[in-house]
Amino acid sequence: MDLEKARWRKSSYSGTESACVEVACTPGIVAIRDTKNRTAGTLTIPEPTWHDLTSHFRRAAHPIMSTPTSNPEASS
Repeated sequence: MDLEKARWRKSSYSGTESACVEVACTPGIVAIRDTKNRTAGTLTIPEPTWHDLTSHFRRAAHPIMSTPTSNPEASS
């Protein structure tokens, strides 16, 4: 995989901060690196794994709220 020509991007949530990660998508692979130290190395993972990971983070950030129908401790 040739990451020299890859288009790296960071999250829009990062703003102007440098304490974040950047990603580059290539066919079938997603590369991840530290914005503060771009030459330290790159983690590459399969694209489906990246989608699973980001989906997990989205679900964790926005959990589904449910209302309990009964309180078993309240009944006596």
